[in-house]
Amino acid sequence: MHPQMNTGTAVPSESSPRRFEYLDLRAQYATIREEVMTAITRVMESQHFILGTEVELFERDVAAYLGAKHAVSCASGSDALLLAMLAAGIGAGDEIITSPFTFVATGGAIARTGATPVYVDIDPETFNISTSAIASAMTPRTRGIMPVHLFGLSAEMGEILALADKHSLLVFEDAAQAMGARYRGRSMGTLGACGCFSFFPSKNLGGAGDGGLITTEDPMLAEKLRMLRIHGSRKKYHHELLGTNSRLDALQAAILRVKLGHLDEWTSERRLRAERYRTLFNTLDLAPSVLLPVEPSADFYHVYNQFTLRCVDRDALREHLRTAGVPSEIYYPVPLHLQPAFSYLGYQSGQLPVAEAASREVLSLPVYPELSEAHQQRVVSSVADFYAGVSRHSLT
Repeated sequence: MHPQMNTGTAVPSESSPRRFEYLDLRAQYATIREEVMTAITRVMESQHFILGTEVELFERDVAAYLGAKHAVSCASGSDALLLAMLAAGIGAGDEIITSPFTFVATGGAIARTGATPVYVDIDPETFNISTSAIASAMTPRTRGIMPVHLFGLSAEMGEILALADKHSLLVFEDAAQAMGARYRGRSMGTLGACGCFSFFPSKNLGGAGDGGLITTEDPMLAEKLRMLRIHGSRKKYHHELLGTNSRLDALQAAILRVKLGHLDEWTSERRLRAERYRTLFNTLDLAPSVLLPVEPSADFYHVYNQFTLRCVDRDALREHLRTAGVPSEIYYPVPLHLQPAFSYLGYQSGQLPVAEAASREVLSLPVYPELSEAHQQRVVSSVADFYAGVSRHSLT
């Protein structure tokens, strides 16, 4: 899921190089300002802010974009995960297998249903959940699998869906970072029982605040989701279920609808910048100290919500980049099975070694659509400068 990110302008000191943005949302806004302001004005003049036409039109458009039968918006990506499982009847006594290498909302949503998150290790190249580890973790209490399409790359959904089908399990896709990503030509969020998206501002399709969405092919699940987001109600003041207040604001829906029309272009620009990084890095001899993100085969279409390296001496490299005025981020420095909030589960350090190694070695570089070639060259040359003075050794 999402980090809490400061996207404001950095003010460099006189002695440091000028720093550019890790994610420059103002640059994006400058290209769509007139469209966004028109949409905002339309909502303000209507004075209809809760659900209604704007939300319905956005849900229709995003369902069509993804190829989903039903799209139900909500207040956040975290709520999307929670509501999807509640609608499917997940609760106390159930186990949901998921990745520990993700934002806390993934495991947190499972725990909030009363179910138990079961963390398994990840693939060292893709950072996504290991399908062989899923199979080993199943018990009679296993009700579902929650793969995370991390950084904009699909998990290995063919194998995951086959496992789920064999064992009659539900699949809840955490697609918070993967709007527009595809697996074998199908959009993420349309392969499992439910797909869950976030519209946090740093996402590829980001709002002007929080927002979320659940997709499903099941009309009964969709109806239940619509009820759960408004206190379990179909009719005002009549409550069939115990739900919550988790509605997408009409203002957010109007803004997101504008941005959805630009998403394919923005995705192409992200992919172009990822390829440019590869070209630039491949001219250097940084292996085995630096490994680039992968797109495993033609089955996968990566949307690069993040461009994430594995690197030796990660923390020292990040400090070197900071001094050089080059922004970077770490997603994620502590895997969920070692977070204090999940200590009650009893996991120990060393139990999921691949995820733990990734947490020590990953570093994400800027990759947004407006990022200039000059800034990318600066990023890569700064990484190269660091390793020019470091003895080479392999990653974990």
